[in-house]
Amino acid sequence: MKNTALTTTHKALGAKMVPFAGFNMPVQYEGVNIEHETVRNAVGVFDVSHMGEFLIEGDQALDLIQKVSSNDASKLTIGKAQYSCMPNETGGIVDDLIIYRVKENTYLLVVNASNIEKDWNWISSKNDFSATMRNLSDDYSLLAIQGPKAVEAMQSLSNHDLAAIKFYNFIVGDFAGIAHVIISATGYTGSGGFEIYCKNSEVQQIWDKVFEAGANYGIKPIGLAARDTLRLEMGYCLYGNDIDDTTSPIEAGLGWITKFTKKFTNSKALEDEKRRGPENKLIAFELDDRGIPRKDYDIVDSDGNKIGRVTSGTMSPSLGKGIGLGYVPTTLSEIGSKINIQIRKKVIPATVVKLPFYKG
Repeated sequence: MKNTALTTTHKALGAKMVPFAGFNMPVQYEGVNIEHETVRNAVGVFDVSHMGEFLIEGDQALDLIQKVSSNDASKLTIGKAQYSCMPNETGGIVDDLIIYRVKENTYLLVVNASNIEKDWNWISSKNDFSATMRNLSDDYSLLAIQGPKAVEAMQSLSNHDLAAIKFYNFIVGDFAGIAHVIISATGYTGSGGFEIYCKNSEVQQIWDKVFEAGANYGIKPIGLAARDTLRLEMGYCLYGNDIDDTTSPIEAGLGWITKFTKKFTNSKALEDEKRRGPENKLIAFELDDRGIPRKDYDIVDSDGNKIGRVTSGTMSPSLGKGIGLGYVPTTLSEIGSKINIQIRKKVIPATVVKLPFYKG
């Protein structure tokens, strides 16, 4: 089991630690609902240093990225980031990721912790260019400082105007006394804020100064459990749940990051799928009665026949009702459609809704 550079700090704060993607990670400190509300209303800090970072450099770095990713990375200018996915050759997804253009021919790819080795091997296998690849995953830490008060709370830690960094833009600059860190206006919560990339040797100093600066803003450490409820309220996909090696970006509702203006791995088959329409679609639903939907619960019709499965589900702390994502036949995916969730021996009616669940 790997530890992050902050594991000792989390334990000292009383975090409940659990194994996650091969790492010893804090799942919660005070409790999921308290932590969730902290991010929605103030500012919270996640240690997400388990994520993977690959540096791809050279004259043909973009060529390699264009080949393996579904979005059009040629649109990236220096200081911009892009959400994308890497299709496999059988209609599914190797992983979803964020691509940062750091310099003219230098890109940073941030991938899911559970897929670091798989992704590295996949990209390497496609590198018939002269692109240089470096796996920085073991050397770098990542803090997500999220919430509506994040900008105000953190401004004293940087000479840069944090409010001027637009969504999915980033700078490389000073933060918390460290000269060169990536300050990225990205996150997985839907409540604004930043993600800070730094070396493992720097993260303790940054963590301490972040909590010092945020003391008057109600800042708290946040665990992975609240990270999951926050992302689900926004309808953000989680790899291994809502997308995986068997789900296509088209059926997962990721057509917006699948650009057929270029060729990429399996692009022809995905373009054909988009043209004819996928057989199944990822939908969002709210329960009409009390209950909590969970991953792998059956979605059934009015006669009790299985028509799909739940991929993510929870009791929404913000809405006070059961919400979830799941795959159903496209014919049943229209907003307002009625479905049913099999929760143990009960069948709970639900309604297909438009994302996000949480409107802010």
